[in-house]
Amino acid sequence: MTEIKRRINEWIKEHREEGTDLLQRMVQAPSTQGNEAGAQAIVAEKLKEMGLQVDIWEPDGADLKKHDYFYSPRSDFSNSPNVVGIMKGTGGGRSIILNGHIDVVPDGDRNQWDDDPYSGAIKDGKMFGRGVTDMKGGNVSLILAMQALKESGLSLKGDVIFQSVIEEESGGAGTLAAVLRGYGADAALIPEPTNMKIFPKQQGSMWFRISVKGRSAHGGTRYEGVSAIEKSMIVINHIRTLEEQRNARITDPLYANTPIPIPINLGVIEGGNWPSSVPDLVKVEGRMGVAPEETMEQAKQEMADWLVQLEERDDWFKEHPPILEWFGARWVPGAIDAEHELMNALIHQYRQVAGEDPVIEASPWGTDGGLLTHVGETPAIVFGPGATEVAHYPNEYILLDNVFSTAEIIALTLVQWCGLEVGQEETHQEKIANRK
Repeated sequence: MTEIKRRINEWIKEHREEGTDLLQRMVQAPSTQGNEAGAQAIVAEKLKEMGLQVDIWEPDGADLKKHDYFYSPRSDFSNSPNVVGIMKGTGGGRSIILNGHIDVVPDGDRNQWDDDPYSGAIKDGKMFGRGVTDMKGGNVSLILAMQALKESGLSLKGDVIFQSVIEEESGGAGTLAAVLRGYGADAALIPEPTNMKIFPKQQGSMWFRISVKGRSAHGGTRYEGVSAIEKSMIVINHIRTLEEQRNARITDPLYANTPIPIPINLGVIEGGNWPSSVPDLVKVEGRMGVAPEETMEQAKQEMADWLVQLEERDDWFKEHPPILEWFGARWVPGAIDAEHELMNALIHQYRQVAGEDPVIEASPWGTDGGLLTHVGETPAIVFGPGATEVAHYPNEYILLDNVFSTAEIIALTLVQWCGLEVGQEETHQEKIANRK
């Protein structure tokens, strides 16, 4: 493997400027929801230049809506194509999906950015811009890994399926569309922004809404009514206790550095319509974390059962139970065995490139890995160069050194996982010597 490592390392060093330019062009192509076509055109062009088989299609929202795991605020994906590039193997090796999303969250208040959010500005070894860390930098690492293998004359036995998908930020419709199109493999790697930590497990999450009822009355005689705001405070405290109990069960050492492994976040509360009236309805909306080994159905049931217990805390809820609804975005949890061979390969090649052991943790947020694992039957690992702490933030950035180190690690991992044609590790001089 020494000769292969040298060849890949040299190729990546020689093509650093090319890789930086590719990432910058991708960042400069805004790809918020519904506007992904421009960035995807850059990806497709690059894959074609590399000689990959390229598949470009706009997902069929009508078909996707029939699937239990579909979620998106839209059903029309015009101007939002998926792009898949296949680097065919010679046969006899294990296949892999390299999955990255092209969609980015909105840039927000531009006054909080030092430069234009889509500038791709480079300063002090960092590139700045919306989506550069989440996750166009990781996507470029994948592309460079494949290109390094091809242009170094290294032929893999197994197929490599590169996916540039839409809709990850709003629930994973792009990856679901790729699964339903028939794309599967022996394993998958997703370069989300992990700060080059390895995440074999990913938390899932679901959005929920709880409607808390009251009884309206004039504010001057509020004692004749029942305030839904006051009752909602009981509900909120009850949910906090549920969060504590659920997290007390998490003993997985991969969550040791995560203060709340599976949070229940309350993000929206609204109620009442007049200052001088007792409010008769409050709606609370939030996000419920789902443990990697837990199903979404189990988490839903636990929340429902917990809310029933409110009647033991307040008699009001016996006749006026809160109404629980599940709506909006959801991300499926996922996990891969700690001793999976792709894990072993990734850890080994990380050590070879970085010269130290990787940090292995569980993801504190959802990814498309759960869809690949549970719907696509393709176990997934999350590992990428982005800076977790600046994803979705103003002045989002990525360390360029990490983009190229990750590309080298992934290229070597592909060699170990997919297999290499016999004899390709020999140098030119060794081949001559062997023929004599």
